[in-house]
Amino acid sequence: MENLTLAELVATGGTPDDVVFERYGPGVDAGTTLISWSTAKSVTHALVGIAVRDGLLELDAPAPVPEWAGDERRRITLRDLLTMRSGLRFVEDYVDDSISHCLDMLFGAGRDDVAGYAAALPLDHEPGTCFNYSSGTTNIVSRIVGQAVGGGEEGMRRFMEDELFAPLGMSSAAPRFDAAGTFVGSSFLYCTARDYARFGLLYLDDGVWEGRRILPDGWVDFARTAVPVPDGEEFGYGAHWWLWDGQGFPGTFAAHGYEGQYIVVCPSQRRVVVRLGKTPEEQRPTVVERVAELLRGR
Repeated sequence: MENLTLAELVATGGTPDDVVFERYGPGVDAGTTLISWSTAKSVTHALVGIAVRDGLLELDAPAPVPEWAGDERRRITLRDLLTMRSGLRFVEDYVDDSISHCLDMLFGAGRDDVAGYAAALPLDHEPGTCFNYSSGTTNIVSRIVGQAVGGGEEGMRRFMEDELFAPLGMSSAAPRFDAAGTFVGSSFLYCTARDYARFGLLYLDDGVWEGRRILPDGWVDFARTAVPVPDGEEFGYGAHWWLWDGQGFPGTFAAHGYEGQYIVVCPSQRRVVVRLGKTPEEQRPTVVERVAELLRGR
């Protein structure tokens, strides 16, 4: 297996320093920041939760997206977006740039305004009825949060730092923004493995950190409440978090990234597993089994 940027870490809760296993590949150590890819989607879920906590956003109100004001897309709610059931067209492909909205958004025509690119796409299904995993959806959500907390890159950076990163001690966290000032919440956050573990521990403890409630009551349950997904999906899905019940870990939920990034939260064992890497997609079953071994304590 190719492990050019391998990092594995197991934390058991209690305090952020309760690391019971840690291993790094060549050239990587506890101070190395590594890319999140789609594990950033779960961080975006936390940012929405904080905004909901503060009364800045409502889950079941129409999503405040200006592009949708005059058409049927105006019925899409923030809940629809977080559960990947917006009904919007989006092809999530990481290989073929001739058919991939994801690649075009992140690296092509949409790279300067990722949320604007995704928000311009048409509605293919009734909102709230059809699951379609979409990085574009997350970037629309990220822009919504940014606008709610004051707009622009500066306001969003301050919100992320003051309300999430600083309270958790995630001193390495480095989010990336597009030219329009939107945090690319689908894909572009850099952190050390230990700081990703801190984020996982927040969800392990129901959104409470050192006695302070960061996420609103019930927000973690929302993350891990299953929505219908198409037949053939390997994992279940909640709200910007994947579910591991089908892998033999009931109640366990996880943030997933394309190149083998995982933040897995297992409440029954009081355990958070972080696995970062640069592993080809065809080797993903081996990576998943390795993460499962770490969950079992092997």
